[in-house]
Amino acid sequence: MESRMSENQSNTRRLARRVSWETLLAFLVLIAIAGGTFLNKDFLTAENWSNLLANFVEIALMALPLSLIVITSEIDLSVASMLGLSSSLLGLLWEYKLAMPLGIVICLLVGALCGTLNGFLIVRFRLPSLAVTIGTLALFRGFAYILLGDKAVADFPPEYAEFGIGNILYTFLPWPFLLFIVLALIFWVLLHHTTVGRSIYAIGGNQTAARFSGINIDRLKMLLFIASGIISALAGIVFTFRFSSSRADNGTGFELSAIAAVFLGGVTVQGGKGTITGVVLSLLLIGIINNVLTLADVASEVLRIVTGSLLIISILLPNLIASTHERLRLIQRQREIAKLGTASVTK
Repeated sequence: MESRMSENQSNTRRLARRVSWETLLAFLVLIAIAGGTFLNKDFLTAENWSNLLANFVEIALMALPLSLIVITSEIDLSVASMLGLSSSLLGLLWEYKLAMPLGIVICLLVGALCGTLNGFLIVRFRLPSLAVTIGTLALFRGFAYILLGDKAVADFPPEYAEFGIGNILYTFLPWPFLLFIVLALIFWVLLHHTTVGRSIYAIGGNQTAARFSGINIDRLKMLLFIASGIISALAGIVFTFRFSSSRADNGTGFELSAIAAVFLGGVTVQGGKGTITGVVLSLLLIGIINNVLTLADVASEVLRIVTGSLLIISILLPNLIASTHERLRLIQRQREIAKLGTASVTK
């Protein structure tokens, strides 16, 4: 009887290892698609899916470097403010008749400078990234308002606006989503198939051990924050072209959605764990949920509640699972000790 129980427990643990977080997310995505199809007949149309993918592409872009930063046990809360600053700067440069390609390059460079400032304060002065990026969140958004104030710039060239709202020929995929797919593949290879990725996991797992193993932690963290700045600026450019509007308040609140996607994707708050696949699946799940609620004419306030709830769940659930596994492991150990004690008494 006891051997059968231990065999069942062994099979349960083996099954739990096989059912990964990414598998669970994929299953939830399928459920969300089935639910959306049942609730609204327009859900599976090409036009709706084009809107669905376009509506979360800026958040998806920012979530990619943010995932790597969180794996190293850091965080960047200023991503949406860098998006807004990039959008404001692009509008201002276009208003002053600067050539659009040059304006895009300048915005990306400014994004790199913003990321450098975050990285420098965190690496050089050993300041907590949470405190630093809360400060720069306000700082960068303030610069955005200094550049444009409350006005909007909207007369962008039609070919750039077409990139923001147009689809790839013969498909329902928006052009900006193709940009996300390319970057997601690059980050996937970088994190899972290079020594840089192994170093990122090592830093998040045990920073002291990573330092003794020869990893240049400061340089790697600096590069990650610079990458976050550049891609956040790129997201600001995409957002500007998609809505043909440059405003200082563009992307306000997007940092919460990006962070929710990262944590829901399986990247832990403690660092050292997570995959790009999980983050992409969580982005798709959040995008589908928001789209279904929008089709149902749910108010934007409810969408914020959903995003906040997903953020709480994404932090709480992995911790509950880990604590449950630890509790089961302790119970199993106590049973083994009791069994050994019984055997010694019998002898």
